[in-house]
Amino acid sequence: MELFDTRALNVKHPKRPLKKPKLGRYERLAANIEEMIYDPYKKWIIKEEFQEPLKKFNFIDLFCGCGGLTQGFLQAGMNPVGSVEIMEVAANTHKLNFPQCQCYNGDIKDLDPVEYFGKKNIHLVIGGPPCQGFSVAGKRDPNDPRNKLFYEFVRIVKELQPWYVVLENVPGILTMKNGKVKEKIIKEFADIGYKNMSVAVLESANYGVPQFRPRAIFIANRYDLSNYYPNPQLSKENYVPIETAISDLSPDVPDPKTNHEWTKHSKEFMIRLSKVPPGGSLYETFFDAFKRQYKGLPSMTIKENHGGTHIHPNLNRCISAREMARLQTFPDSFFFTGSMKKAMWQIGNAVPPLLGENIGRAVITGLNRIVKKDFSKESEINSGFLTF
Repeated sequence: MELFDTRALNVKHPKRPLKKPKLGRYERLAANIEEMIYDPYKKWIIKEEFQEPLKKFNFIDLFCGCGGLTQGFLQAGMNPVGSVEIMEVAANTHKLNFPQCQCYNGDIKDLDPVEYFGKKNIHLVIGGPPCQGFSVAGKRDPNDPRNKLFYEFVRIVKELQPWYVVLENVPGILTMKNGKVKEKIIKEFADIGYKNMSVAVLESANYGVPQFRPRAIFIANRYDLSNYYPNPQLSKENYVPIETAISDLSPDVPDPKTNHEWTKHSKEFMIRLSKVPPGGSLYETFFDAFKRQYKGLPSMTIKENHGGTHIHPNLNRCISAREMARLQTFPDSFFFTGSMKKAMWQIGNAVPPLLGENIGRAVITGLNRIVKKDFSKESEINSGFLTF
């Protein structure tokens, strides 16, 4: 294909005015949870209250994908001893980056956790069932069989009896069937001894992730202790913008060794991309792909759409797999196996490691209390409601 300088395209499209950014897609939902539902077990702690682990806390990551949550909890100081992932390419990525972790590549319904992982002392089980059935971005089919995979999560937890449980999913799960899905999840864990499950919506950008990516986080424990959440650390004025994360990467020279690859476009297609304004999309009817990113703001939620990732804020090409990984806060040493599109798929489905790290650092507070045998009731000051 003819070489073409994508930076030379500065064509403006008069029919597509600049779109204003829509920040905090789930802010109202998060506020409603905090304002309308008082939870005496939920405790928000500030970053300065984070503790170092008092022992090596072992955890297992279910539906681990390529390992976003695993990486985050590892960064928090915990020890990944096991994981479960059915997709081979994602399992291969997980095995490559976490060689110390025993990864089960298969259907979770066929897994005997005690037989496969051995009788290790598991302090924490984390993970998130596939969210396609719940996501507001796609079909919301209550009968989608993927919605029921959290029952396998419950089964594994029942057999391993970890101290704490962390389950993540899309925020849409909280309103599905008028909240009945959320209530069902909480009841299922209560029935196996985790009677105090809490839930909150965490916006990744509030924790230094250069991307808007809200997640619903369920936390429970079997010791009648508080469930610890990380207090937001950044205000909107201090969010990490997209260019801070990716500006040092090559604009036009791909590097497969670092996953810095992007979809190849013809000259004509790049001219079309050049006409897309910040916040706009290349397509009128498929608005969720090929969206031009804003400068000075975190990226919109990233995902892979058959090679159609978001459009670079400065260049007339899609962002690369490594740029996606940067926006997800994966370290540059983290390599994604498979083709470029498979790498993008893995990255787009992951939980940002930095968000996972903050969740893990908060949960360590409860794990440390169990080590110290501190089962006293905490003061309800700063409990139950979000603090700023």
